[in-house]
Amino acid sequence: MKDKLFTVVGMGPGVSYSTAKYFAKKGFKIAMIARNEQKLFDYKKEFESQGTEAFGYSADAGDETSLIKVFDVIRKNAGETDVLHYNSFAMRQSKPLELKYEDCIHDFKVNVAGALLSSQLVLPSMLEKKSGCLFFTGGAFALEPMPAFTSLSIGKAGIRNLAFSLYADLKSRNIHAATVTINGFVKPGTKWDPDIVAEAFWELYEQKQGEFEREIII
Repeated sequence: MKDKLFTVVGMGPGVSYSTAKYFAKKGFKIAMIARNEQKLFDYKKEFESQGTEAFGYSADAGDETSLIKVFDVIRKNAGETDVLHYNSFAMRQSKPLELKYEDCIHDFKVNVAGALLSSQLVLPSMLEKKSGCLFFTGGAFALEPMPAFTSLSIGKAGIRNLAFSLYADLKSRNIHAATVTINGFVKPGTKWDPDIVAEAFWELYEQKQGEFEREIII
C-alpha cells in the first residue's frame, strides 16, 4: 500500500478521521480536503508523527472551481488518488415548506454535486490503471427522510443514488463505487462508532471484482 493514496473530501472528526486513520495504518498516504486550514494542519502533523505521509488542502466541496483546483494540486504533490472518500455534507434545519430555493441548491452542491465532480476528477487515472475505489458516507435520511432536515434528506438520498449509478457503470472496469449507509447517529461506543464505519469502508476496499457490494448498511 506504500504508494497508494487515500483522498478524503470533508475531513473532520468522526467518520472521515477514523476512516483516514484506518487506511493510514494499512500503509496509505493521506490527502485531506476541508475548509478549516488549522484543523488540516493539526491532522497533517498527527499523521506525520505516526509515520504517514499526509497532505492537507483547503477547499469548498460545494464550489466547482475550488474542487477542480484542489484536486489538481493533490495530483501534482501527492500523486493520483487510489481511494476517494467523499464525506462532505451541508446540514440545516428546515422543513419542506420553509426551505429556501437558494439554500436547497447550495446544500445539494455540497451533498451530491461535489461528490459527482470529485469522482469525475479522480476517475481518469483509475480507468487507466483499471482499479480504484469511490466511497461515500451515507446516512439514515437516505432510507427515511426527516422533514426537519429536508435538504440533507435530499442529499443523502441523492448520494446513495449516485453511488449506485457509479457502481453499475464502473464495476465491469474494476472500479468499486459504494456507500456505507449509517442508519443511526454516529457516536463512539455505539453500533455507529466511527471506527466501526471505518472498518466497513475497509471491508468494501478488500472486495475483489465480482464480489463488489454497492452498499453496507450499519
